[in-house]
Amino acid sequence: MRVLMVAPTPFFGDRGCHIRILEETRALRPLGVDVLVATYPVGRDVPGVRTVRGPALPWLRRLPVGFSPHRPYLDLLLLGTALRAARRFRPDVVHGHLHEGAVLGAALARRKRPLVADLQGSLTGELTDHGTLPRSGAATRAARRLERAIVQRPAHVLASSASFARELREEWGVPATRIVALPDGVDPEVFRPGLPAEDLRRHFNLEGRKVVAFLGVLTAYQGVDDLLAAWPAVIGAVPDAHLLLMGYPNETRYQTRVTEAGLGGSVTVTGRIDYAEAPRHLALATVAVSPKRSATEANGKLLNYMAAGLPTVAYDSPVAREILGQAGLLAPRGDVAALARALATLLDDPAECRRRGAALRDRAVTEFGWPGLARRLLDVYRDARP
Repeated sequence: MRVLMVAPTPFFGDRGCHIRILEETRALRPLGVDVLVATYPVGRDVPGVRTVRGPALPWLRRLPVGFSPHRPYLDLLLLGTALRAARRFRPDVVHGHLHEGAVLGAALARRKRPLVADLQGSLTGELTDHGTLPRSGAATRAARRLERAIVQRPAHVLASSASFARELREEWGVPATRIVALPDGVDPEVFRPGLPAEDLRRHFNLEGRKVVAFLGVLTAYQGVDDLLAAWPAVIGAVPDAHLLLMGYPNETRYQTRVTEAGLGGSVTVTGRIDYAEAPRHLALATVAVSPKRSATEANGKLLNYMAAGLPTVAYDSPVAREILGQAGLLAPRGDVAALARALATLLDDPAECRRRGAALRDRAVTEFGWPGLARRLLDVYRDARP
């Protein structure tokens, strides 16, 4: 089977949906699926992942995380690239990532070339959560109408969580027969406990420290501001705690905040971590954290934490509960004091850390391993074909 993935994003970029695209591609290969990824001109090629890109533009070297005014014309250029690729590659299925990928994929789909849309959450919800659109008004109503039209077109819609699958059915009117809840996954052979990381521990001066790890996009939307606000209370309760803040794109701004708050001795802002190095960096941690503020958007970092055997603190949401199950420690969303208490509680209880970490590792292997998820995805492709 040949699958053309349409990825309107600067793939590969060590984050979010990029990791889902990469891991889907890798996991499908042993099942005999030939995947070609069509994506923006900016991004990083990954060995073993066949990629075609839109035409290079001399004024464009990188794109910000989230909305960018460059995206509309990049999507048009990507459409031309994907159309040419489809003529040569002759895919059996078009797999569109994100809502923009679903729109572009609809132009490529044919009766014998169905479209599968892969969505991380509501487009309108993301735009309002990020403040790009107001909570109400004409522009928001227009965005909702557009989103409703987009999700009606695919043969199947992949929802990255059961809560979003329910939203697609109840709020966006997608028939239940066309919705497949396919969560983000993890390769438990790559992310695993016990990886050697003493060189990194020395590099970051973490000897003798109880390390809390955050690995992801550094934005207020991901709860980084709340985490820094909670940190003084954490180190007040656990003086040998150290926060390892790993990710991008706002690492300089957050480093400034850390310095101005006088937290430099207990917080390290690393900047971007190559995805290939993420497992060893997580091996430094005692506890992992993800205070993401969204109630419905995917949260793949939790799976990496789990597979690494890390006890995990997160803000309470349907997605966090679905992924972590009973073994996660949840704080009410936006409650900074509760977030600090949860982190301090785990850091002060090694036995509880071991218990929760082992349970989360088992859950990652049995429920979220990519080999099993890839077989489910292949079944979706087969079912979509006429």
